[in-house]
Amino acid sequence: MSPIAYIAIIITSAVVLFVWNKLPVVVIAMMTALSLWASGVLTLGQSLSGFGDPAVIFIASLFVVSSGLEVTGVTAWAGQLLIRGAGEESRTRLLLLTMVLVSLLTALISVNGAVAALLPVVVVIAVRLKRNSSQLLMPLVFAAHAGSMLALTGTPVNVLVSEAGIDAGVGGFGFFEFALVGVPLLAGTMAIIVLFGAKLLPERNGATMPSDFSRHAKTLVEQYGLASGIYQMRVRSSSPFVGMASSEISMADHPGLQLVAIQEGETSGPLRRAVIAEGDHVLMRGDAELAAAFAAKMHLAFRDEKATGQGEETLFNRSSGLAEVVIPPRSGLIGETVFPGMVTDSGDLIILAVQRAGDQMEAAGATRDAGGVVLQAGDTMLLQGTWKALDVHLDDPDVLVVNSPELVRRQAVPMGPGARQAVIILFGMVLLLATGIVPPAVAGLLAAGAIILSGIMSVEQSYRAIGWTTVILVGAMMPLSTAMVETGAAQLMAEHLVNLVGDAGPVALLAGLFLLTAIMGQLISNTATALIVIPIGVAAATAMGVSPRPVLMSTAVAAAASFLTPIATPTNLMVMGPGGYAFSDYWKLGLPLLIWFFVVSVFIVPLIWQF
Repeated sequence: MSPIAYIAIIITSAVVLFVWNKLPVVVIAMMTALSLWASGVLTLGQSLSGFGDPAVIFIASLFVVSSGLEVTGVTAWAGQLLIRGAGEESRTRLLLLTMVLVSLLTALISVNGAVAALLPVVVVIAVRLKRNSSQLLMPLVFAAHAGSMLALTGTPVNVLVSEAGIDAGVGGFGFFEFALVGVPLLAGTMAIIVLFGAKLLPERNGATMPSDFSRHAKTLVEQYGLASGIYQMRVRSSSPFVGMASSEISMADHPGLQLVAIQEGETSGPLRRAVIAEGDHVLMRGDAELAAAFAAKMHLAFRDEKATGQGEETLFNRSSGLAEVVIPPRSGLIGETVFPGMVTDSGDLIILAVQRAGDQMEAAGATRDAGGVVLQAGDTMLLQGTWKALDVHLDDPDVLVVNSPELVRRQAVPMGPGARQAVIILFGMVLLLATGIVPPAVAGLLAAGAIILSGIMSVEQSYRAIGWTTVILVGAMMPLSTAMVETGAAQLMAEHLVNLVGDAGPVALLAGLFLLTAIMGQLISNTATALIVIPIGVAAATAMGVSPRPVLMSTAVAAAASFLTPIATPTNLMVMGPGGYAFSDYWKLGLPLLIWFFVVSVFIVPLIWQF
């Protein structure tokens, strides 16, 4: 059996298994790569070469950068802007704003980078607005495909067709010249998705969707009775507290007020110095009038105008957060005495409140003056401290964390600690990608390295951030395009098509090249497809005596029409899990979009770039 026959069998089997949807997609992808080796079509090194491909490295690094934006609250901030701009009720406005944003970002940093950056934003929006992620994520990716035709940097294919035009002696395409066709593509894509997307897309969520933590702080402070009467007051230089140890402060003369904690001004964490200094904060609980009188007497000032008793704003902000923990059976803390305002052994966290069976323990003697309360299994504590302290010290077998502080911070704290560095790193990566100073994989690795070196994420967190299913899937499927080129299968298909339509005129040539490019682009990399089709299209145009420019632009449009399968592009795969999509979901919305791309490629392109 010839190598081409083997490839036909392997492709057919892979597509059938993907559509069957009974085996994990990574298993099917690995079987495909190994089948190329077992059949003798490729060597073992070639069959596994995809895992070392720069595109795979770039995709993995983008996951780290995207997670860095999420950890620092940049994505939460972007999500809030989108929700604020679209409103919570308007599906159309939400889709339009999302598609415009991803298309503009794609034009600058490519499809992979834009989708990786906005994927967590859209998932958070879906959770917060209680919408199915499947209704939002595929429109995100398909709009990115259309947006890739807005500028030269939108996709590597644009660079390839521009260079091919220079080589053919007809000149390349300008940086924004692609927008002449990209704007109609994007407008049509947005119209189709808005009008028909709701019916053509499934109503599903991913297998593991994050919880909605947008009102997490409000829920906690209400549950623990801290919703009002919490005040954070700054110590002025004239305060008698300056130079005093926190243990010396007595509230005996101020009934109705309770000292919760003394916080360092710089970090908002528990006071670690021996004495109080100007700029530190006194965390007080009690009646508003009594607190105001106490602040005036002790020369204390509210930290800002908003911190006037709103517990969630005082306790939960960019600097510090809250965490709820449960005392599990056999915990080493059972039998320990604690009270509200107590600082934990690490010196970094404050115990704000204790509950037993859902009841507040303060009335049962959980105050400092009454000697506190003895912890039992099942008790819950509300802890407060800096976000870093919460991340570090709650990884303790003596407590069970109810909600991970990291997950809470990602959603509920827009533009939190490290956000400025993350944005700078993102713009640096965009600049490198837009200018082409270094290859995309290098730009991605530099950005991911900067995320780690800046302290935004640890190495272990970066490992967990990478979507390994996507990375393995892309790496395992890449050798398929190598096999098609090496065996001549792709060349054979292209030559037959050109011979078939060559005598029917240039419009028929565009139609034939579009169908070939689009069909191959559903199975192999659109970049690899373009590399195969571009020289054939240029040769056919020259033989027919027409300009290669419309042929090249038509090929670029066809290469962007990768809508029908999840394996068509890495970004299609990125949203498969979070969107809960099956293999067969893609063609339902993808087919009308493919038809629109066909119309633009065959009939509109020749009007702009004439034969």
